[in-house]
Amino acid sequence: MKTPYVVGISGGSGSGKTRVLSWLQGLLSPDTICLFSQDNYYRDGITSSLEEMRRFNFDDPDVIDVEAFAKDLSLLKKGLSIQRQEYHFNDFTRESSMLEYHPAPVIVVEGIFIFHYPEIREQLDLKVFVEVKEHLKFQRRIARDTSERGYLLEDILYKYTHHVAPAYEKYIEPYRHAADVIIPNNHSFEEECPPAIQVLGTYLKTKLI
Repeated sequence: MKTPYVVGISGGSGSGKTRVLSWLQGLLSPDTICLFSQDNYYRDGITSSLEEMRRFNFDDPDVIDVEAFAKDLSLLKKGLSIQRQEYHFNDFTRESSMLEYHPAPVIVVEGIFIFHYPEIREQLDLKVFVEVKEHLKFQRRIARDTSERGYLLEDILYKYTHHVAPAYEKYIEPYRHAADVIIPNNHSFEEECPPAIQVLGTYLKTKLI
């Protein structure tokens, strides 16, 4: 297998990165794309209770095991499969499953800090930044954390003010200028795949030839 083409997708929390991944999966055949997320590389033992988790700063690059993250990405690029334990943000009772990643012609790496880490950034062939206005990211963060993670509004406001917004300004937004593609998502992605993502999908198909 020839060397995979590696795409990095970044942006602030609530920007719509997960939706972009979903669209790309629909545009490419399942056996041609591997989705590889930063979210399963949080360091072990960073929180031990729900109370600690309420105020813990997950928006700090140091909480990610970037050494393991970069190593596993390099193994995928070499054509090797890897395993990684799934990470759950707010459920200590749920048994984590073992995730399997298999090499593919296109590897899509997703995460808020992937452009910040040199170990990851230097392995990317294409850098995509999903851009959204601040107040929309905030609204989406509230909707997600209340419905999917069961967080209290008080905790969401605290985290966004003290962790999320400062991290975006310091570790994420500065790399916007270095992105190869900027995808605006201020109107949210609807049921029909947006033209910008269709163009990206068409470009990625050329890497399969």
